[in-house]
Amino acid sequence: MQKTLKIGNYQLSNSRPLAFMAGTCVIESEKHYLATAQKLKQILAKTKHPFILKASFDKANRPSVDAYRGPGLTKGLAILARAKALTKLPVLVDVHEPWQAEEAAQVADILQIPAFLCRQTDLLLACADTGKAVNVKKGQFLAPQAMEQVIKKIESRGNHKILLTERGASFGYGDLVVDMRSLEIMKQFGYPVIFDATHSVQRPGALGTRTGGNRALAPILAKAATALGIAGVFFEAHPTPEKALSDGPNSLDFALVTKMVGELCKIDEVVKKFK
Repeated sequence: MQKTLKIGNYQLSNSRPLAFMAGTCVIESEKHYLATAQKLKQILAKTKHPFILKASFDKANRPSVDAYRGPGLTKGLAILARAKALTKLPVLVDVHEPWQAEEAAQVADILQIPAFLCRQTDLLLACADTGKAVNVKKGQFLAPQAMEQVIKKIESRGNHKILLTERGASFGYGDLVVDMRSLEIMKQFGYPVIFDATHSVQRPGALGTRTGGNRALAPILAKAATALGIAGVFFEAHPTPEKALSDGPNSLDFALVTKMVGELCKIDEVVKKFK
């Protein structure tokens, strides 16, 4: 049985209209983030599909010690709160340590567990204890079947507000591939399944001090994932990806966002047979 998860005014399920989760990789500045959020809302409002705003206050796993990480928890959450008030959208934010969960939950509707941390028990339990929805990105090193144990950790705290996200699997050194079987396997757990289109086309550490990627492939993979009947697509966007402070090579510009979401909505309508 496929569960339905209520987020704000939206209902997310593998059998309901496709939801979108999007934003910049990291908060670069308040002005930049608010402008990007408003532009994405304008684009996605035309689809009439659910839209959840994504944000990161800290990118704790950058390749280089000199890489930009973000404004930090306190300032980042303040910016996110202003974005939420301005756009009237539910928001998702990633947390890296258990002590961050309760504070992030004061603003966020969804707490996200980064892929590298998907088996960190204390982090999962801390997020579950907030009562907020928890989106777990499947580790690049993890088989989809193994996500059952991740689910059980969150459920052990009485929290059944769970989303599972596919974001590619490690393929040798510095590359990722997407096994579309993973989406179907995770759907069998009954919770909404999300496909992360832009992180799936990363090339981790490929640029030495930075992560590489190929944004042109993101819409292709997103279309394949949508055709399987999933709850949503996650992606990162930036007004000028070549100038992005993090994950520029795999971030989408607004023109590509507009084209991609339009195509995904058409596929979703056919697959789920909406009128």
